[in-house]
Amino acid sequence: MIRFSGSLHVSINVLADAKTLPHKKFSIHEKKASDVGMDHANGHHRPSSNHQRSPIAQRPDNGGIEGAVIPLSANYFLVRFNPDQKIFQYDIDITPHPSKETARMIKNKLVQENSSVLSGALPAFDGRRDLYSAIEFQENKAEFFVNLPVASARCPVDKKNGHMLDRQNFKVFKVNIRLVSKLSGEDLNKFLTEDKDGISLPQDYLHALEVILREGAMESSVLVGRSLYPRSMGEAREIGGGAVGLRGFFQSLRPTKQGLALNVDLSLTAFHESTGMIVYLQKRFDFLKDLSHQKTRALSEEERREVEKALKNIQVRVCHRETDQRYHVHSLTKETTKNLKFRDRSAKDLMVVDYFKEQYNHDIQFRNMPCLQIGRSKPCYVPMELCVVCEGQKFLGKLSDEQTSKVLRMGCQRPSERKGIIKGIVEEEFGAGSNSYADQFNLQVSKDMTQLSGRVLLPPRLKFGSGGRITDMTPHRFDRQWSLLDSHVTDGSKIKNWALISFGGTPEQHSYIPKFVNQLSSRCEQLGILLNKKPVISPLFERIQLLNNPGILESKLGKIQEAAAGNLQLLICVMERRHRGYADLKRIAETSIGLVTQCCLYPNLSKLTVQFVANLALKMNAKLGGCNVSLYNSLPCQIPRIFSDEEPVMFMGADVTHPHPLDDSSPSVVAVVASMNWPAANKYISRMRSQTHRKEIIEHLDVMTGELLEEFLKEVGKLPGRIIFFRDGVSETQFDKVLKEEMHALRVACLRYPGYKPLTTFVVVQKRHHTRLFHREKNGGSTHYSDQNIPPGTVVDTVITHPREFDFYLCSHWGTKGTSRPTHYHVLLDENRFQSDEVQQLIHNLCYTFVRCTRPVSLVPPAYYAHLAAYRGRLYLEKSDSVATSCTTLYRSTPLQTTPLPKLSDSVKRLMFYC
Repeated sequence: MIRFSGSLHVSINVLADAKTLPHKKFSIHEKKASDVGMDHANGHHRPSSNHQRSPIAQRPDNGGIEGAVIPLSANYFLVRFNPDQKIFQYDIDITPHPSKETARMIKNKLVQENSSVLSGALPAFDGRRDLYSAIEFQENKAEFFVNLPVASARCPVDKKNGHMLDRQNFKVFKVNIRLVSKLSGEDLNKFLTEDKDGISLPQDYLHALEVILREGAMESSVLVGRSLYPRSMGEAREIGGGAVGLRGFFQSLRPTKQGLALNVDLSLTAFHESTGMIVYLQKRFDFLKDLSHQKTRALSEEERREVEKALKNIQVRVCHRETDQRYHVHSLTKETTKNLKFRDRSAKDLMVVDYFKEQYNHDIQFRNMPCLQIGRSKPCYVPMELCVVCEGQKFLGKLSDEQTSKVLRMGCQRPSERKGIIKGIVEEEFGAGSNSYADQFNLQVSKDMTQLSGRVLLPPRLKFGSGGRITDMTPHRFDRQWSLLDSHVTDGSKIKNWALISFGGTPEQHSYIPKFVNQLSSRCEQLGILLNKKPVISPLFERIQLLNNPGILESKLGKIQEAAAGNLQLLICVMERRHRGYADLKRIAETSIGLVTQCCLYPNLSKLTVQFVANLALKMNAKLGGCNVSLYNSLPCQIPRIFSDEEPVMFMGADVTHPHPLDDSSPSVVAVVASMNWPAANKYISRMRSQTHRKEIIEHLDVMTGELLEEFLKEVGKLPGRIIFFRDGVSETQFDKVLKEEMHALRVACLRYPGYKPLTTFVVVQKRHHTRLFHREKNGGSTHYSDQNIPPGTVVDTVITHPREFDFYLCSHWGTKGTSRPTHYHVLLDENRFQSDEVQQLIHNLCYTFVRCTRPVSLVPPAYYAHLAAYRGRLYLEKSDSVATSCTTLYRSTPLQTTPLPKLSDSVKRLMFYC
């Protein structure tokens, strides 16, 4: 009954179809898979080369000229292709549907044994439905039969030595190949060389080139998205929790000003550790860490559901017999192994433990654990102890802070080291004679990084409060950091009513509180922030377990607010350690009670450094309506052609955060923020909402924008004449949809006010990309800066940017660890008609106004604040995680319900409580 397949050996019989293709043209948009990484079988579609894009803003000039020129190199490698080279695209249909590994084995064997039918071609395969050839096959249609010898499900056992005797059955796959398109490089060549509007990027041809260039590495690598993880790049490193970190490389073709280029970078990700299932469970779950010593241990129903959710779709192989076959875990049995029965082919009921003893002479040890169910249509049970987690599987669970830190450290190379690794990858993959697939399609990849010139923008002059000795300064340090030792913040808040509560901690740690309060009050005074030296009530000391009970916690916070006569401005919360109850604390304080909180940890109180106390003071000031720094020269002074004091401008930021991959039910959370003052433009309020699970387009943007416009009108006295909208987290394939739908929502919000049509600039902000910029060596030698990161203010808007559209890379921060990642800004709509210098200087200068630190940040503040607010909204949903985990269903029959976020209290919704 418990059926398994043996290892694969492929033999192929060919039946060539003499019929030619019908005259119907096959549209790739009708039948092909979506972007790289999408599954054809699921009915997703890749954009057609005939797809008409919405008009995207074109570059208004030849690029900026402000700033000192700096020689750079970028991890882009020029790709030369022959526009006349035809690529013949074939659809390959295999039935029954095989795994990707099996499909690739079939393709390889097909090419080896049928060279004449395939005209001697060496086609590239995307692992799903597309086969690309540089030569047209002899027939437009061909049918193949693939016989796979597999071990029988009921293999007898040799009674003398206990080994399984081989007995083979054959599984037959039918393979149909048909020509669906003849792709030409002429359209791509026109897109790259002709300076005309309305020329669309031929996605079909570009996708084909992507598949061809990675085909050589696919033989020895695991593909995750657009990254390849070959064994040659080092052993996996254990990061805990049943996961390992692995180094690989990312590659993607990019249309640029210099032509077609291959972006290559170091890539890192977490994989499931390949180990026995029992050991894996011990590492993955704290409650099972002693499982090997507790063989009679059973799972509670809640534990069983948690384990089932984590193991679902993981690939395993069995170790009670020899086979390379992989199986997907579908679920866990509800019965324990010792109680589990199945019916064999003779309709006889057998106990699982008896079956494995009789057939494989194996005594099941963990009899109180459930079995793995590895069949969807028919019951197929395997005891956990007989399974091994297969290697090469991306870890889909949510990584802990410690796991994330370990993975990041693996990729924390200094610029010169990272540059060397990238050049080594390109040499190995595309060196002379090393990639026969690229050679066959006449593709030539340069071995040299792209050389270009960037510009370093000057830092802005900053303004501070009038109470300090220094009222303005220009941060000229190499890292652009500034000090507030002799300065006041621009606008200090007055914190008269505040309280302090402690969660956990030892008596010794409790003794730190008076010194902490004294130093915090003194530092606030030095910064021009008024913090009463004594809280309105004596500090409260609670056990950390209070954070485990939201009901009691809410009651306690309510009583604190009552004791302060309902006028408490700030509650400082000192915690023994990081605790998941932090989410409940923030939710209750900001939605139920109406409190702004500032949390910190006892370990930081024991050190009580000047920097820690100053940072805490800055955050408190920003949360309670103060302003820490502003630009000395206002924005109308900097860009008088567009901005004026009389016509206010509102800066907006928006971001959507999605649940982690294993969460198949929680809603996504969207946050939209907007500036509420002009011309300073440095105080932002937020609106947050939950929306459809994993939906990227912002729902109800019109409603949130309407609320923000109403608040702006109250604060400034008039509506903004211009809106600068920064949208975070959008991939290039979504540009058209986001621009169309979200700009429509913005305009709908403005219709509430008759005749109101503000000029809008819509900018997409991207941090999740693989462009890296390095100091360029002069005359082949190293420079003094070759192992340093590029300086803050470095901007690049030539050579590696889009051939015509309005985009640029800006590295506004100083990278202290690893290699700096510049932020990519892409202007999709520009009704304000910015010049390159104007928008680059605007964004660069705004990066100096972020409220939480005394240095420029890597992301324009409106987008940064939207990210923080979206994260806060996600915290509000975590209150029900323990319940959601236990009730998540693997077999959903009803539509997902979007859990609404709790409503913010009126006393906090106009403050930057999220920062």
